Amino acid sequence: MSWKKICAASDVPENTVKKFMVDDFNVIVVRSGEEFRVYPPLCPHMEEALDETAIIEGQTITCSKHLWGWDILTGKIQGLAERDLLCYEAKCEDGNVMANIESELLYDYASEEDMDDDDFFN
Repeated sequence: MSWKKICAASDVPENTVKKFMVDDFNVIVVRSGEEFRVYPPLCPHMEEALDETAIIEGQTITCSKHLWGWDILTGKIQGLAERDLLCYEAKCEDGNVMANIESELLYDYASEEDMDDDDFFN
């Protein structure tokens, strides 16, 4: 395991999405109460920056570009989304958000066979 400090827990107010650099790539940290999750920074749909487009309502994080949504704590599909969010294992330790990062998690944007053109709200 390769646990890496992402940020101080106090750097991420509740119900917000913040982007941080770890090693040589970005991740986002999402906070719900005292729970923190670390995800890749881009929406798995159309590569939108979630730190700029995400809306958090209750336990759902939604990309405002095309309304894909996920459970804030599990990354599992909510609503219109057709792919789960990839997720790094995360924990809060000694006031710091830590993530188990072996390598950068990337979505396969070239493989869109499961998505119909009708799903895009352009």
